[in-house]
Amino acid sequence: MFAVAGAWLLAVALACAAAYHFSAERAGAALRAKAERHAAALALDLNGALEKVETLPFVISLQAQVQQGLQHPGDAARIDALNHYLAEVQQRAQVAAAYVIDHNGLTIAASNWQDVQTFVGNNYGFRPYARAALAGDVGRFYAIGTTTSLPGYFLAHPVADPGGSHGRPLGAVVLKISLDAFERSWAGGDERAALVDRNGVLFLASQPDWKYRSLKPLDDAARREIAASQQYTGRRIDPLPAAAAALPVVEQPVGPLGWRLMLFVDPAPARQAARAMAFGTALLLLAAALGAHAWSQRRAHARSLDAARAALSEASTQLEQRIAERTAELVRANRDLAERYRELQQAEQLLRETQNELVQAGKLGMLGQMAAGMTHELNQPLTAVKAFADNAVAFLDHGDPDSVRENLQHISDACSRMGRLIGQLKGFARKSEDLVGPVDLAASIRNAALLLEADYRQHGAALSITALPSARVMGDSLRIEQVLVNLMKNALDAVAGADERSVHLVLARDGDDAVVTISDSGPGLAPQARARLFEPFFTTKPSGQGLGLGLAISSSIVQAMGGQLAATDPPGGRGVGGAQFVLRLPLLDTEEETA
Repeated sequence: MFAVAGAWLLAVALACAAAYHFSAERAGAALRAKAERHAAALALDLNGALEKVETLPFVISLQAQVQQGLQHPGDAARIDALNHYLAEVQQRAQVAAAYVIDHNGLTIAASNWQDVQTFVGNNYGFRPYARAALAGDVGRFYAIGTTTSLPGYFLAHPVADPGGSHGRPLGAVVLKISLDAFERSWAGGDERAALVDRNGVLFLASQPDWKYRSLKPLDDAARREIAASQQYTGRRIDPLPAAAAALPVVEQPVGPLGWRLMLFVDPAPARQAARAMAFGTALLLLAAALGAHAWSQRRAHARSLDAARAALSEASTQLEQRIAERTAELVRANRDLAERYRELQQAEQLLRETQNELVQAGKLGMLGQMAAGMTHELNQPLTAVKAFADNAVAFLDHGDPDSVRENLQHISDACSRMGRLIGQLKGFARKSEDLVGPVDLAASIRNAALLLEADYRQHGAALSITALPSARVMGDSLRIEQVLVNLMKNALDAVAGADERSVHLVLARDGDDAVVTISDSGPGLAPQARARLFEPFFTTKPSGQGLGLGLAISSSIVQAMGGQLAATDPPGGRGVGGAQFVLRLPLLDTEEETA
């Protein structure tokens, strides 16, 4: 009797252990797969942010006022103009700071020249990024600032000597980029995230007490390197706690400095699921054991009772078996339902990510279509800049400083125009972060028109805009501009082959809605084409001029903001020609605006 009970208990223990191991393995694999996908997405965002500013120092280094400031550091007027230029670069590029150092590493001008903690007058020649740039290479470095005590990613590019007489750069342009926004965005994730340098130091971390710790004790060479460059000045680099270092990790490479994005996976959910599985297995086996024992006892009693009592005992046993089977079926059904719910959540997340990527692809595709016109638009001021620069040299040779100053002002105006165009293009190409808030629809129309101004001019088309001074709606400004650019670009394509090439945009108020109407003088839309306009991959354009996704994406964006996008008959009816699209979005503060 005791031997049978012992064997049964051993079997229960083995079954529970097997259930625990199987569930832990499966849950752990699922957690790791999720973390790998998350790490790949975070690494992609970081790489994109770093690549976006990679060429900016080189562009700044080509500016004449940067070279002249380095050649004439004692000219107060030149240095003051350079300070203001760097401040404008810092504001427009949304970087932490921009400054210029001479060939000795001394800062001669900076965007924060008016701040108490200004960089001007400080020598950063000891920093690796400064040494690399002054040697003629691109300098990259992440460190805590010795002046502001604020960390950032430093990107430096040498400023070439136009005359080449020194055989070395005049100095370098340096940008400081803050990565704190990425660190703040990691704080709400399921995994604990960290960005690790090539020495194994965690310089960004979602867990505050992990920041400026190392994956393992640093060797003497690494400590000397960090101390010499003052990379983490004022910070003591201690190893991570043993419990944190023992967590499972997935990682992705980031940037050109050997950084690694690491996600530390918490195994607690996997262990919890495994314990639940083992407990459920124990309950099922216990129920089976109790059922078997009851069945055995009832059979013993049935042998000593008459046929009626035996039949009743048999019926009771069958009922208990059916209950046990139904219980087992319910447990399995519940487990299957939980698994399907997890799969549904994963599918929903994948769908959302795919939709965002499709929206971004539509924007980039549209930028490609506008590239030729925008190149022409930038080429004109570039040609003017060269002409004014040549004139300035000639006036300088003739000793006419007033004419030189006038030509330099023309050059500055042309550069400002190119800066506005490039800034608008960069803003339009930036990936939307789904930031919903109040949007001035009139300002969005002006931004979209600026992007397409060159294309309309190239095709000889007239764009007229009649708009309210302001109409605020709730939405994502980048995606609203994408919808407007797509509708205005479609209208331009429609009138490209027409005798009269005109597009008219009207922004008006209709009750509680803002209504944008875009009409063109093109050939119009056939009824059968209008019925399918918003279907994915349907297009009325010739082959190779579109995938048929623009209107489908635009309609999806507008519906997500509670609005409507429709193709309607033009004024005067369908027979007058032309096409008309109507965008309708709910207004904010309608009572206040009406008053």
